[in-house]
Amino acid sequence: MNHIKPALIPAEIRELFVNYDPVDTWNKANQIVQSINPNIDLTSVRNVFDDVMCLFGGSYPGYIPIQTPYHDLRHTLDVFICAVRLLHGVHLSGTPLDDEEITLVMIAALLHDIGYAQKVDEANGSGAQFTQVHVKRGIAFMERHLSDWNIPGKLAHPLTQIILCTDLHLNLSELNFSTPRIRLLGQIVGSADIVGQMADRTYLEKLLFLFNEFKEANYGNLENSHDLLKKSRGFYESIRKTLDNDLGGIYQRLSFHFKDWIGEDKNFYIESIEHNFKYLDKVIMQQESEWFSMLKRHGIVKVFQQIS
Repeated sequence: MNHIKPALIPAEIRELFVNYDPVDTWNKANQIVQSINPNIDLTSVRNVFDDVMCLFGGSYPGYIPIQTPYHDLRHTLDVFICAVRLLHGVHLSGTPLDDEEITLVMIAALLHDIGYAQKVDEANGSGAQFTQVHVKRGIAFMERHLSDWNIPGKLAHPLTQIILCTDLHLNLSELNFSTPRIRLLGQIVGSADIVGQMADRTYLEKLLFLFNEFKEANYGNLENSHDLLKKSRGFYESIRKTLDNDLGGIYQRLSFHFKDWIGEDKNFYIESIEHNFKYLDKVIMQQESEWFSMLKRHGIVKVFQQIS
């Protein structure tokens, strides 16, 4: 199937990272996966997708809407579509994935942050209080609901191992994967979690929401939101090592997807991330009193100031 289109203009590149609409995001993901196998059965993935949307929307029985300001619906959709693009790139790079492996990646990406969801009797706070245990909570949620999604119980263990690759509190090199293929799938989802969020054009602004989450969780030893901005460049340098080492540098295979899909042999995710941090370097060179005035996208600073 030939997907090649004319070279993208900057506005179209930005649109790659606009994932507000669940319907549009699902359709994009579905199209990519069907280019690998037009006959793939995504029923179980769709069941998970619909329930995750219900959890964010507030219509899931026994739960209030997920309300963490940084780990919001947009974040999950960003990671989901990035994981699909990356698995496509891996497939094209000479490591073909079968239907079950594709399904595992998609489900794990959807569920990786579901541990922030609050039951009705846990309605105090935003859910950010679960920051350090949200991955384990999400795995427990997954195990309870496999049958609801028509997912075989035998997939609970590989899904657990894949989701654990998104837990940056763990030493990923010490995870005991059942097979090298499950490690590969975990590297795909773990990498998508990192690059999917950092490539967001509003990433720098949303760091202010992340500060609020860390503050609520009493996590990170941060003095204030400016402190998080100052430390973010160092975090990025550290996380690049994680991407290149523990996660196998697999993010580089995104370029295979873009070359096939839009005729551009580039990794637009890394380009967007580098653009974000190049701008952050300019921000933190100014007086701290000027920083917020330089973070202008989507009125996020104003919202942050109102809720802080």
